[in-house]
Amino acid sequence: MLLTTGLRNEFEVYDERFLYLTLPNCWVERLYNGCLWAEGPVYFADGDYLLWSDIPNNRMLRLAGDQVTVFRTPSNNSNGNTRDRQGRLITCEHGARRVTRTEPDGTITVLVDRFGQHRLNSPNDAVVKSDDSIWFTDPPYGILSDYEGHAEESEYGAAHVFRLDPKTGELTILSNDFNKPNGIAFSPDESLVYIADTGISHRIGGERHIRVFPVTPDGKGLGSGKVFAEVSPGCADGLRIDTKGNVWTSAGDGVQCFDPSGVLLGKIKVPETVSNLAFGGPKRNRLFITGTTSLYAVYVGAVGVQRP
Repeated sequence: MLLTTGLRNEFEVYDERFLYLTLPNCWVERLYNGCLWAEGPVYFADGDYLLWSDIPNNRMLRLAGDQVTVFRTPSNNSNGNTRDRQGRLITCEHGARRVTRTEPDGTITVLVDRFGQHRLNSPNDAVVKSDDSIWFTDPPYGILSDYEGHAEESEYGAAHVFRLDPKTGELTILSNDFNKPNGIAFSPDESLVYIADTGISHRIGGERHIRVFPVTPDGKGLGSGKVFAEVSPGCADGLRIDTKGNVWTSAGDGVQCFDPSGVLLGKIKVPETVSNLAFGGPKRNRLFITGTTSLYAVYVGAVGVQRP
């Protein structure tokens, strides 16, 4: 039940705990517009800048201070971005159907582009675990049309969630029962992993939820999962976790925040459909939000889990 819209129209409070996770004297700022589908924000604390993808425009953008510049073009229709434990950029590329790493000198290393003898679909989002493994989702969005990549058939005929060991190149399936796996994030202690399914995008009545799985004791697989939360309007796409284990997810009406048990605490309303988000700023308390054509930001009372 909606308790209050707060002191500003941007906040909807469903649980009083959300009042401690937001700041009543802060508001949603629009920092940039001109994208076709903004996605994949990642913050670089060591340089105090943010990178994000503009998928159909085939470019990546960089925000430093109040200046936005083009970081990479063409970007192979890049989507999700994260950093590895050494601080290097990890990028999911729809157009080239691969996951890459940008080295300190700017060169690009292809980490994986095949599952056995088959090309990947279009890697979407990724997160790096403390053992350096890269966990990523592989829905077909980049091959469904020429808008976000190149229209082609899925070579392995499904949409898996994968684990990549970048040291050995070993690629293993974490889950093969998603319709369209999307955003992915670990709990603060990495005992749980949250994965969004956005099947509703191409199926009436399809999936619009986040599932949560225990990580197996060896840290390399998933136990039995369950639906963590249904997200509406729209669906969960990208998501991030704060230091208290709360889940912040994109949605059709902005950003929605759930406690670790799946209770909706509140919403940050954004005037465009939100695709993804990332905690940033020197204190990791500024929430950067990619919303269709624009990049937004708002300071919050939460702190994002440190991923370098």
